[in-house]
Amino acid sequence: MSPLAIFPLFFIFFFNLSLASNTMYNVQNYGANSNGKTDSSKAFLSAWAAACSKAITIRIDGTLLAPSDYNVIGNAGNWIKFEKVTGISIYGGTFDGQGAGLWACKTSGKSCPKGTTALAFYNSNNIIMSGVTAQNSQMFHILVDGCRNVKLQGVKVLAPGNSPNTDGIHIKLSSAVSIMNSHIGTGDDCVSIGPGNSNIWIEDIACGPGHGVSIGSLGWKLQEPGVQNVTIKAVNFTGTTNGVRVKTWARPSNGFVRSVHFHHIVMVNVKNPIIIDQNYCPNHESCPQQGSGIKISDVTYQDIHGTSATKIAAKFDCSKTNPCSGITLEDVNLTYKDHPAEASCVNAGGRVSGLEEPTNCL
Repeated sequence: MSPLAIFPLFFIFFFNLSLASNTMYNVQNYGANSNGKTDSSKAFLSAWAAACSKAITIRIDGTLLAPSDYNVIGNAGNWIKFEKVTGISIYGGTFDGQGAGLWACKTSGKSCPKGTTALAFYNSNNIIMSGVTAQNSQMFHILVDGCRNVKLQGVKVLAPGNSPNTDGIHIKLSSAVSIMNSHIGTGDDCVSIGPGNSNIWIEDIACGPGHGVSIGSLGWKLQEPGVQNVTIKAVNFTGTTNGVRVKTWARPSNGFVRSVHFHHIVMVNVKNPIIIDQNYCPNHESCPQQGSGIKISDVTYQDIHGTSATKIAAKFDCSKTNPCSGITLEDVNLTYKDHPAEASCVNAGGRVSGLEEPTNCL
């Protein structure tokens, strides 16, 4: 199928969707044009209006194109948005944000739109997305915000390593979210886990290029819900700036991070394979100097091995006012240029068992 060009789409359903049927709604029957140039937004909205009284399964046999002029949707917030939906499944297809023009604008120092998220879910439940590709978004590729029971599997995110703020999948204020069997390469975090998340499961992921899998950043707001019960398992990081990371601002927030498990991780030439950074300040300008109020506890790193691109492979830079506690390292083996890497610990406490390279600093 040829690409379909669609301008911002906001699918906002203010009631639950149920009673799935076998009725099919083909957007081309509603006037969608596959020439890659015609705006097919109205055709998509008409198809949704016809289908929206039922639990919906969406099958995409082709590519959806955002407008090539980044100004059209650059300040829209979201290109395609689902809100207050219960019961939606999306299978196949490619969402192409055509964000290269905006990235170039930002790197030139000109005045540019902020950028838009390609595919967003807000305050929705029972979401399945399988075999979907999201590429070249202006900013975040996939956003899950205020949702419950979300399953993302077989997802691909594709963007250059120098594309700014193009997180692969960002999760916030959500619970029971799983990301499985996916490949993510982008210019920012492959997966970022924001405040207010619980029961997050990430498994069998290839990450790179990108900034790794991050919890945070947290603590910018003084009143902020915490993050708990997160499992990140069987992830391969290749050439990323970070591997598994927790990042918080040095501000007196009341949030927390607890019960986090990193298991069976492979690092290949990763700059910061294991890092907790509670003095996060990416631009190194006007950085807060207070101790981070985010309380980090019960974080386990088990069976993590591979190569570091820097001498310090494990860095725990914890809050001076709320030290990290309950950090556990088990069977960690990271090398730097064929020699054991080093570890750095500040305000961090915990224990080590099994094979341990770099040597223990807890």
